[in-house]
Formats: sequence, C-alpha cells, structure tokens
Amino acid sequence: MRYIFRKVYTVLAILLMGVISTNAQDNVVDKIIAVVGNQVVLKSDVEQRFISLQAQGYTSGSVDLKTEIFEDLLIQKLMIAQAQIDSIEVTDQEVENDLDRKMEMYIQRIGTKEKLEQYFNKTILEMKNDLRDDTRNEKIKDKMQAEITKDIHITPAEVRNFYSKLNKDSLPIIPGELEVQQIVKYPKISDDEKDRIREKLRGYRDRVLNGDNFSTLAVLYSEDKGTAQRGGELGYTPRANLVPEFANVAFNLKTDKVSKIVETEYGFHIIQLIDRKGERINVRHILLKPKIDEEKREHATAQLDSIADLIRKEKMEFDEAAFYFSDDKDTRNNGGLLVNPYTAASKFEKDNLPPAISQQVNKLKINEISAPFLDVSGGKDAYKIIKIKSETKSHAANISDDWSQFEGMLTQKKQQSVLNKWIKEKQANTYVHIDDDYKNANFRFKGWQK
Repeated sequence: MRYIFRKVYTVLAILLMGVISTNAQDNVVDKIIAVVGNQVVLKSDVEQRFISLQAQGYTSGSVDLKTEIFEDLLIQKLMIAQAQIDSIEVTDQEVENDLDRKMEMYIQRIGTKEKLEQYFNKTILEMKNDLRDDTRNEKIKDKMQAEITKDIHITPAEVRNFYSKLNKDSLPIIPGELEVQQIVKYPKISDDEKDRIREKLRGYRDRVLNGDNFSTLAVLYSEDKGTAQRGGELGYTPRANLVPEFANVAFNLKTDKVSKIVETEYGFHIIQLIDRKGERINVRHILLKPKIDEEKREHATAQLDSIADLIRKEKMEFDEAAFYFSDDKDTRNNGGLLVNPYTAASKFEKDNLPPAISQQVNKLKINEISAPFLDVSGGKDAYKIIKIKSETKSHAANISDDWSQFEGMLTQKKQQSVLNKWIKEKQANTYVHIDDDYKNANFRFKGWQK
C-alpha cells in the first residue's frame, strides 16, 4: 500500500533541497502554478524537490515524479490554509528545535560539523535558513494532520485481527537496532592556553578599533571554516539559533561595534554587529579554538579507564557512573543513553550511529565497556567510553516482538482513510486554481481540476 502522507524526502534529500535551491532557481523560469486558498505553489518548489529526489535516486510509483511532488505540495497547502482558519500555529522555537534535530542528523550522517559545511560550502546557519520555511510548512501540516486524525483509536483486538489477515510471506523486515550508553570527558584547557587565545583576540579587536577591516581579519585568522571565507559573516539569524553566551552579547551590540571576548563551548569569539531586523541579527565573528595539551588528553583517557574499571568490577553501574562522571549534559541524567535524532527514541540502526561510535560498536558485545576513544562529531574533542545496553537482530516482523509495528501500520491505514475523506471534502469547498499546463496531470485526487 502506498501512503501519500509518508515523508518521501529522505534526510539527505531534504538537505539537498535546501543546498541546491539557490542553484536550482537560477535555472527555472519561476511562476505560480497553483493557488490553494491563500497559499501558492511555485514552479521552483516542484523543480527543487525534483532535483533533490533525482539526486537520491528516488523514482515514483504509479504517477510521474513531478506530479507526485506537485500533489504532495497541493495537499500541504490545503492543510496550511485550513490551519489558518482553525488558528493552528507553529512557534519559532518549535521550528528551531526541528532544524536543530535535522542538523544533528546531517552531522551524524557525514561525520562532523566541519565536514558538512565544507561539503556543501554552506554554514550550519545558512542551511537552517534554507530549510526554515519548508520546516515551518511541514510542521503546520503535521499539526493539522494530527488534528484531523485525533479521534482515531486502535484496540488490541483490532491489531490482532489486522495481523491475522496479513500475508505472512510479505511481512516487513525489522532491522537490527541497538541502545548505546556513553560516558564523556572533555579534556580540560589550560589557563595558559586560554590566556594565549584571549591575548590574540584582544590584538585583533584593537586592530579593528584602530581601522583594520574586521572581515579581512576573519578571512585570515578565524578558525570557523564555514564563515571565515565570507569574512566571518553568519547571515540573518534568530536568537534561538545561537548558543546563549554568543546570543546575549551579539543582541546587545550596536551596529559596527565590536564585542569584548566571548567564550562558548566552541571556543573564544569577538563579534561585530552588521545589522538587525526585528528579532534577527546579522553579525560577523572571529573564532579561535584553544589547543588541548597532550597531557590533558591523556588525563581524560586515564579518567575514563578508571571509570570503566569500576564498572567492570561491578563497583558501580554504568548509569550511576554516567550521572556522576560524564561531562555530557544531554545524556548524563538518563544513564548516558544516546537519543536517536532521527526518531527521538533510544534505539539506533547501526548506520544511524555517529561514525566514531559505530566503529566501537562493531568491536563490542552487549554490556561490554569499550576502551576510551576520541569522537569529534559534536564540534569539539570528546573522549568517550560506551556500552551496548541492548541489541535486537534483524528479523521478519511478528506480533509477539513487534506489536507496535503492526499497531502503527493499522493506525496509519485508518489515518489514511480519514485523510482521504478530508481531502476530498476540502477540495470541494476550498478555492483551488491549477495552471493550465497541469490541467491534465494524473493526480491521485481528481478534485484539484475543477
């Protein structure tokens, strides 16, 4: 069965949609090809997604790919138009949270933040800006869809009946999944090294105050590879997109003024405000990253060796050790358990683990503790030990082990039926205009052409 509301754009396709969009628009004579309520669909919207999906090797099923993309956009606009009537809104913070999760997924897939920015020749902030409107629209559509299907309920008897009618030779394959725990130590930076960095930044700041060009200094000296080539410029960015220490200073600057030195988890910065538009600012910065002494690296490794030894000798549980010793604020309070940014759950397919962790997992059995290793995927050097908490092998789905899979399949089937009915009703009483070039398109829902 084909579900038209599944998210057909894979993670990298979504990323490519934003990254390619600038180039794609240069090659498309843009025009409005549909109006749904007060929402419009542009030809470039379809073309950009088409290019992205082609790049991922995606092919359509019963209709051609561009028509499929076009109709998915029509359905999205229909839901957004209804969401406006029903006062269903999405906050800026919800959008930023979704963007953060997407960026984390992309970084995990490609390895490090620096590799991601280098590969696409865009900063994380630029990628977020490219994806922001689409993310907001998708979020509104999801909320509207949830509202439409909120009264659907599934009973255990219905799930068992649904399972009994399935062809057992075509049951879905459940991929193997892991739960992984970690304990993290960030090597300490010496006071002498911090002083050295601050002294260099004070020198750059003095040069700007005495007439040197901030952009030129950023190109020459900034260690933020993604922005240095553009003179340190970030582009218009909301507060939620910036780490608090940086945002608190940047949003209090006056135009062209240069901040004092700001310390964040990424290093030390000086910031210059270019412009402010409402709750978005455009700044440039110079980032310097302190160097970590080999002695500090060895100390972090030795600490983890000692912690691992305590766990192996059963003097402390891994969960307890993570709480007391891990430097990672995101995982130490839940026993060091990693959260999968793709699903917001704790289970990972091996391919979705960060590369450094995936390499270690291949060496471990369940409940074994790894040797300390370096992981730089989060943007700074982190030494870790990990443990596989649980593992399930790849298998054909069965109702005993995979109840939630069948419950989800039945829920989706019921949702699809309700959504199909809703779309047909809304097509009939919503203003819809389709460009003449698409009048004969082979849409799944025939009510678009009136």
